[in-house]
Amino acid sequence: MYAWLRRLISPSSARSAPRRARAAAHDTQSAQAAVNGATAAAPTAPAKPQGITWQQRNDINAIYIDGLFGGEGHPSLIASQSEKDILAVLDKMVKSNQSGGNLVRRMPGVIPQLLQSLRSDNFSGAQLARKISHDVVLVAAVIRMANSSYCNPAKPINSIEHAVLVLGQNGLRQLITSMAFKPIIDMQSGHYTKHIAPQLWEQSVKCAMTARMLAASQRIEPFEAFLAGLIQNVGLIVSLRVIDQVANGKQVIGSESFCIALIEYARTLSASIGREWNFPDSVTQAILEQADTRAGISGMGKILATGDYLSKIHMLEKQERLPEHLADYGANLSEIELICLDVLRNLKEDEI
Repeated sequence: MYAWLRRLISPSSARSAPRRARAAAHDTQSAQAAVNGATAAAPTAPAKPQGITWQQRNDINAIYIDGLFGGEGHPSLIASQSEKDILAVLDKMVKSNQSGGNLVRRMPGVIPQLLQSLRSDNFSGAQLARKISHDVVLVAAVIRMANSSYCNPAKPINSIEHAVLVLGQNGLRQLITSMAFKPIIDMQSGHYTKHIAPQLWEQSVKCAMTARMLAASQRIEPFEAFLAGLIQNVGLIVSLRVIDQVANGKQVIGSESFCIALIEYARTLSASIGREWNFPDSVTQAILEQADTRAGISGMGKILATGDYLSKIHMLEKQERLPEHLADYGANLSEIELICLDVLRNLKEDEI
């Protein structure tokens, strides 16, 4: 799947590489300019901050996962029988040849056609508009993004033809790629999938955006960094479906020992699904490296860890759940990391 997606999204000519690198950091040119400016100013900048500590990452992860399952803490540290049953199913899945990919949404038929059209630098706006018009959900997403603060149109945009012209090639690429991986959440979804998956997806998109910004400043392939952020939680979304099947929404889920084991299984599933889709080794390796960021990890792994941390900080800020002892986290962030966090804070809901 990766090779296919990479060919469709990336223009075939070598001359497009600089353009991809410039566009990959973020949707807005101002954000990338700020990141580049911070990088250029590094030689004359003050001494580097300490950096994000392992304890800070661990604290943020614990608070974030607790919030997913209710936010009030769990009365027990020990997994209940229901939780043990869930973990047994996940353990069997991880040890078998079943990656969980069958529980993940596949690309709708119209999306591959659109990505194929976007491969050409001389794409036809009218032709794209006709293809997009066949998918009501896609029509709504394109028009919503065209009217967002990112595009900042002088007048409201009401037609799909106008929206396509406003977004342009790069805007459409990112939007359609994100939609291709967005999980289906509908009335048939179970309790935990319905309530937790949307939060996971929002954090995944913000992590992916941040990873792209950081990658562009560190000479790491931005598209791969974006994909790593986008799919790192796919195993957890698959796990939610297992939780719904076993717990049936009737048992309280979220003990500390259960959450620790759940994250480990989910991480393994994410990497397994990535391999099934033929994603680059750098992407799946970066996901697996998140098990212990204290060990020596790859450049991609460091970017993913930072993107994950910053996006979770932002989510906790929005929910007003950031504890006082972590209120000074900014002191450990680099200038580029602070810029990335500021970009996340200024995102509107219709830009995610």
